[in-house]
Amino acid sequence: MVSKIKVDEIESSQSGGTIDLNSSMKLKQLTTTEIDALSGMGAGEMVYDTTLNQVKTYNGTEWRAVKYDATSYDISYLVIAGGGAGGYAGGGGGGAGGYRNSYSTETSGGGGSSESTISIDTGTTYTVTVGSGGSGAGTGNPGASGSDSVFSSITSLGGGGGGGNDGAVLPSSGGSGGGGSYSDNGASGTANQGYRGGNSSGNSVGAGGGGAGEIGGTDGVREGGDGVASAITGSSVTRGGGGGGYNSGGGGTGGGGSFQNDGTANTGGGGGGGGSRASGGSGIVILRYSSDATISVGAGLTASTTTVGSDKVTSFTAGTGTVTWS
Repeated sequence: MVSKIKVDEIESSQSGGTIDLNSSMKLKQLTTTEIDALSGMGAGEMVYDTTLNQVKTYNGTEWRAVKYDATSYDISYLVIAGGGAGGYAGGGGGGAGGYRNSYSTETSGGGGSSESTISIDTGTTYTVTVGSGGSGAGTGNPGASGSDSVFSSITSLGGGGGGGNDGAVLPSSGGSGGGGSYSDNGASGTANQGYRGGNSSGNSVGAGGGGAGEIGGTDGVREGGDGVASAITGSSVTRGGGGGGYNSGGGGTGGGGSFQNDGTANTGGGGGGGGSRASGGSGIVILRYSSDATISVGAGLTASTTTVGSDKVTSFTAGTGTVTWS
């Protein structure tokens, strides 16, 4: 006789035979935080992690994802473009690079919600590009916009340059918009990537550049907009701050350059406005995926990989090229 498990009923058996399931079996469902807080487990216990969408088993020491011979993996990403440069001569701050995020329930820039993860196929080639920051402006020109960052089908737009030349040159739109100069309005940001730049309130006032998490000038007309925090690497880091405007404007939290100072590298921070031609900070691409997968990084990319729990995290800090997984 074969034992059977049915809904709301278990039929006993004297044979010690196998067990047939006539319907699906549902494991206990818990978040990663709840699983990590469990105690008194024995080796072999299993749960379903609703945060990472994976089955886990306890090996007597720690919870590990159940391995399987996968041909595809879900990739969480944080893609930040290069920040825009600050404007010249009474200039506004540069806008932060566009900020797109699919990790857990974290937000994207511009008040956008978390995006969907990307399913990749093993053996398939995917493009990665890390956008550079915009170069500081010369006389009569706006701050240069930052360059786009890319992972597969995801593109974050470079931050807009700040306006300048005593208001004669308007700021540029971008992932987040550049700040205005001499009574000019700030430029627009991009939906689900970043906010617009601040509006200048008069002569000798360069407005703050837009940040991923805040409109430029929110904390004072010359102040850059703040960025957005993410824990995709295992610890919370804020990136995507807008540049401060002329004169004495502070950079937004998350790498925005203060008055006449460059944005911070690998944050997508906007450059500060003023006469010193401050550049935007370079962007970054961060990918988080199952530790069962192995990434191969092509020539032209600068990258490093760490292990966080049952995942790997690969951070790309410069260049353009291709990647594959196996």
